[in-house]
Amino acid sequence: MSVEQAFTPIASRPPPQRQLGALAWLRSHLFDGPLNSALTLALLALLALVLPPLLSWGLVNAVYGADNDACRAAYGSGACWGVVAEKGRLIVFGRYPYAEQWRPLLACLLLVAALVASGMRRFWNAALPVLWAVALGGFYVLMRGDMLGLSSVETDRWGGLPLTLMLSAVSLAIAFPLAVLVALGRQSELPAIRTLCVLYVELIRGVPLISVLFMASFVLPLFMPGGRMDVLLRVLIGMTLFAAAYLAEVIRGGLQAIPKGQVEAAQALGLTYWQMQRKIVLPQALRMVVPAIVNTFIGAFKDTSLVTIVSLYDLTGAVQLALGDADWRKFFLEGQLFAAAIYFVACFAMSRYSRWLEGHLNTGLRRS
Repeated sequence: MSVEQAFTPIASRPPPQRQLGALAWLRSHLFDGPLNSALTLALLALLALVLPPLLSWGLVNAVYGADNDACRAAYGSGACWGVVAEKGRLIVFGRYPYAEQWRPLLACLLLVAALVASGMRRFWNAALPVLWAVALGGFYVLMRGDMLGLSSVETDRWGGLPLTLMLSAVSLAIAFPLAVLVALGRQSELPAIRTLCVLYVELIRGVPLISVLFMASFVLPLFMPGGRMDVLLRVLIGMTLFAAAYLAEVIRGGLQAIPKGQVEAAQALGLTYWQMQRKIVLPQALRMVVPAIVNTFIGAFKDTSLVTIVSLYDLTGAVQLALGDADWRKFFLEGQLFAAAIYFVACFAMSRYSRWLEGHLNTGLRRS
């Protein structure tokens, strides 16, 4: 048999599909197989059914001016965003004196600037603690007053967005190093330290945050001289202890993922315990649990809404306070949607930063 007779040509294969562009993204994410294509089409049909009425209610027939009569006339057919125009400052700043609300505005901007700077690599040095000390000091001076010619405002009148930012930022800033120590303590070879850390974590994680806030508000002052302690400080202590317990378990998961051989190699090199933790163990452990840490941060940010049970009006509490007015009470949904939008923007920003940070820290592990 000749070579020409034995040769059988192979049918030509189709060209490879494009991997870039809008069509490629739709094909790989929304129409990847019969099941995904059916789900995508069903979701599009649902959006076509639900979206037009929502747009009509929220945009087309909505009332944007602070006109109560117009809002009542459009009730049921259009949203009343005029409630935000009328009660927006009360929702954002709570019961803070109206004429002095430029102070919580500047305080919020100062705190947000510190948070943004903390996420930038150029500030990951010894200047970051100084920056936070200045930001928190400036926040307290602006909010509390009674110095630099500012009038005094008691902490029980703080509320709205400044209170939410302050409680979440300060409690997490204190809870994170505490959580690292507790996580290390749970792996300690000293039985007393390990037992204390286990008891702390299991006790705090075994009760809801509301119980911790109640204990901090009503039991903690009994151990203080004179039985007096500022309610804001009590709530801050309770939220810090609660967040630290959950963060400690997250960090402990990262510590257990470190190969034992790296610890033994560090000990063989003569590194001390703290040198080993600071240079080898903790950098790797924290890098592996970045998504879980940010998830805990997001949860702590949203958990500030529970402080209303101890008469502190954060953002959600300020919405209830603002809409206690009988003229605007029936437009409660619009006020809650406004607060939900603020929470969504903050939580979405933290989520996106988490993805960037995870990719930034894992550059050394990517395949070339």
